[in-house]
Amino acid sequence: MTYENVKIHPAVDGGVKAGDPNFAGGTLHCNCATDRVEVKVGGQTAHNHVCGCTKCWKPDGAVFSQVAVVGRDAITVTANEHKLKIVNEAAPIQRHACTGCGAHMYGRIENKDHPFYGLDFVHTELSDQSGWSEPQFAAFVSSVIESGVDPSRMDGIRGRLRELGLEPYDALSPPLMDAIATHVAKRSGALAA
Repeated sequence: MTYENVKIHPAVDGGVKAGDPNFAGGTLHCNCATDRVEVKVGGQTAHNHVCGCTKCWKPDGAVFSQVAVVGRDAITVTANEHKLKIVNEAAPIQRHACTGCGAHMYGRIENKDHPFYGLDFVHTELSDQSGWSEPQFAAFVSSVIESGVDPSRMDGIRGRLRELGLEPYDALSPPLMDAIATHVAKRSGALAA
């Protein structure tokens, strides 16, 4: 059985394209026709994945978002910063979205005690450049049901993710879950810092 007709995200529906390990970053643009917000990303991204959570920005028609991380010092807003607004200031990831088109330009964690502090979240499909790190897994897969996907579609969705080489998880990938657990254990004293 094949699941090639199951749609996940426009950037992966035709297959996952390998990133360029020598790619040094590029520019993200919002989807506005004029006065676009522009964000320079000064480095290659990591932990790129498709995400089923209900917080991440998804392009129209996508079931999943595609999101990666980069060091927060690599992010510079270079045009129309005045159009950015934080979607939810109480959320752990403060997603800076364009007030015109709604695209999330970057998400930042301000809590220095958070395991992912220092990393910003970006949607590389907002770039015209190629070479960004490729998606490597699928996170929070069951959460697509919370956004209105019929539960009867889940076998097909998981099948398609596996066909694409994106192992489906209902949390983050094991290495990222290990990183979170290690951070918590060091803070609690269960592991030496």
